[in-house]
Amino acid sequence: MEIFKNTNFDFLGRKWPFIIASLILTAAGLVSILAKGGPRYGIDFRGGVLMYVRFNTEPPEEKIRAALSRQISGEISIQRISGSNEVIVSTELSQEEKAQSENRQKMQDILAENFGKTGTRLDFHNTGLDQLLGRLRVPLQQASVALNEQQLTDVFKAVLTYRNTPPRSGMIGSFDELNGVAGVTPQIIQVMKQECGLGSFAIRNTEVVGPKVGAELQQKALTATFLALAGMLIYIALRFEWIYGVAAVIAVFHDTIITIGLFSLFNKEISLTVIAALLTLVGYSMNDTIVVFDRIRENLRTSRKETFESLVNTSINQTLSRTILTSGLTFLTAAALWLFGGAVLNGFSFALVVGIIVGTYSSIFVASPILIFWRNWVEEKKKTQTPAAAGNKAAIPASSVKETVSAGNKKLAGGKAK
Repeated sequence: MEIFKNTNFDFLGRKWPFIIASLILTAAGLVSILAKGGPRYGIDFRGGVLMYVRFNTEPPEEKIRAALSRQISGEISIQRISGSNEVIVSTELSQEEKAQSENRQKMQDILAENFGKTGTRLDFHNTGLDQLLGRLRVPLQQASVALNEQQLTDVFKAVLTYRNTPPRSGMIGSFDELNGVAGVTPQIIQVMKQECGLGSFAIRNTEVVGPKVGAELQQKALTATFLALAGMLIYIALRFEWIYGVAAVIAVFHDTIITIGLFSLFNKEISLTVIAALLTLVGYSMNDTIVVFDRIRENLRTSRKETFESLVNTSINQTLSRTILTSGLTFLTAAALWLFGGAVLNGFSFALVVGIIVGTYSSIFVASPILIFWRNWVEEKKKTQTPAAAGNKAAIPASSVKETVSAGNKKLAGGKAK
């Protein structure tokens, strides 16, 4: 399928505005990174506690931040998940592994103290099976609920499964909802109403990453990125020429640096999912560049009379339909994730959106001009060397003639003497 046929756009004639834009974006990103002391790493790399909390009403973000800041040192981040009453609460890293677990428990206690409000009753939204059984075992016996230990365990496992299943996702509106759960009787519900309360929030998930693990993940992410670039450089150098590999890797570095720079400019965190997006873009951008390079190589065999710059421009036009189709469709998918994917996928989708745009034009306006600059430099070098070589070639015979004539004269003179 071809969207454009027999196009003849002068891409390379308009390369300088794009090259200047790339230089400006690269410089702005690097300045931002240096000014902020490096990229803003997420919990995956910094270490810390990440807690997903759901509220029964709109989350009071500022109250949550204020309550946690009073008792937990370091940066407190509250991120709202769009389209829901859920927030992601993250705390700054600590140098001790033990402190991470303490922070997690402290966060739970602070949230319960400020937003739980169940008094002396057990908060049903933030309790586990053992706590529930420990609190209800005796009251159920006093209420003449004749269930053995295994039966009690099975009933409350079913209750917690019901509570945690979407659309409830950790919260129920009333204990009467449990009437349809297998094994639950009106007596059990009555005891639960007496002994348990329904807090205004539920902790859905908690992740703890120690500083040592975060540093190790950071090192592995950098290693994976550089190994991917090195492998692609070797592959392209073997398949084409070494300059093709250099041009492609420079273009990929260009894409990666601009993307990371924009993360810094917009104060976005770099997490493991963002690294996954960057590695995806490395492969995507490289593939797009190889398609153009492959067409350049094919045209070099058949269009020997055409100038190299014109040949490269023709090759870009010939692959334009393929570029628009692949990049356009991928961009639409990434843009949909960015707009509607919520906070969890925001960093990943933002990296894809930026990377696809930058990676597509870098194949045309960065990698291809590098080939042309190199070819022009080589041609100029040959032209400057040719006159000197011709001069040397002309000087050698003249000297040789003189030596030959001189030797011949001596020989003739020697013959006469005899």
